[in-house]
Amino acid sequence: MNLLRQIASVTGLNLKNLPSRMGSSLVVVAGMGAAIGVLVSILSLAVGFAELQRRTGDPGRAIILSQTADTEGMSAMPRTVLGDIVAAPGIGRDADGASLADPEYVNIFLVSKRTEGNTLLTLRGMGRKGLAVRPELKIVAGRMFRPGARELIIGIASQREFAGLDVGDKILMQDGQWPIVGSFTTDGDVLEGQMIGDAPTLMSAAKRNNFNSVIVRLAGPNALQSLQRALAANPRLGVRAERQSDYTERTSQDTAAFFVAVAYAVGGIMALGALFGALNTLYSAVGARTQEIATLRALGFGGTAVAVSVIAESVLLALAGAVIGIGLAWALFHGQRYAFGEMLFHLSVSLRLVSIGLGWALAIALLGGTLPAIRAARLPVVDALRTV
Repeated sequence: MNLLRQIASVTGLNLKNLPSRMGSSLVVVAGMGAAIGVLVSILSLAVGFAELQRRTGDPGRAIILSQTADTEGMSAMPRTVLGDIVAAPGIGRDADGASLADPEYVNIFLVSKRTEGNTLLTLRGMGRKGLAVRPELKIVAGRMFRPGARELIIGIASQREFAGLDVGDKILMQDGQWPIVGSFTTDGDVLEGQMIGDAPTLMSAAKRNNFNSVIVRLAGPNALQSLQRALAANPRLGVRAERQSDYTERTSQDTAAFFVAVAYAVGGIMALGALFGALNTLYSAVGARTQEIATLRALGFGGTAVAVSVIAESVLLALAGAVIGIGLAWALFHGQRYAFGEMLFHLSVSLRLVSIGLGWALAIALLGGTLPAIRAARLPVVDALRTV
């Protein structure tokens, strides 16, 4: 009997006997399902966050920050430098020849979740060129805030996640109540998790004199270099320009790495438990099948066929658990909104995560099945038959 036929016969017999070992088999399935489910669930945070950042970073825009600032929140630019900034070469112009540059202001605001607890929401101030610089911003309910008015618009992601932020509601600020006059979408980018108002009016209310950034639409593919040279040539400004997509990627790396590290740390610990569970279960299965294995060996089945049947059982149980774990992760978390600090995004169980989960399960199955398989292959036939 050739090797492949032996492997098929022994594996088929082994799998037919699985119901007799249902309890121990379910331990492996449950352990693997929990390990892979947790791994995929936490990684879905990283995937969802990365997708949010990808949607936000527009390579056709640049962000101008103060020279020493790494992020918008750390940047501060006085009004006196704005004229030179918006006049710099490399910035696009509208039909009237006006610079497509918008000085912006950012702050944070405490809001209540619709479920429970409080969190911080980014409050952004835009200027008169805000919509021209960000054409993806569309009002979906109500209207746009008026320049100079104490009015706000709310992103649809924040509106769904937080209480008291519907159109018509009023927000208590330092100088009184500000009505929410509209809600907006930006094709799923980070702005949908923010609240926006008129920049000078918000700065006046907060008694702030400095803008945080200037968002500009670039004049063309190579315009960033011209803008950077012009800004660097005027050290009095103390600012620098960065392509918005590069800024978004740079500032999101630490958070994305954090999600991935947590996923693999927690998933690794649970995978180790699943590995020991698989080892224990398969060793027990080999011990219970001593007579059966010895009989097969006496009938001419080789040790390789027996070993492969044990590994096949390990792989089948592990993949069954992984499919269950991935399915639960998808059902419970895929598409769910998640608030992390001042950012809102949707969790995503992508095909890449499915492949990672199945790959982990396969690796654990091979590790967990190898030693029991070797034991089964080396089982002394004569000694085993004497125990009958």
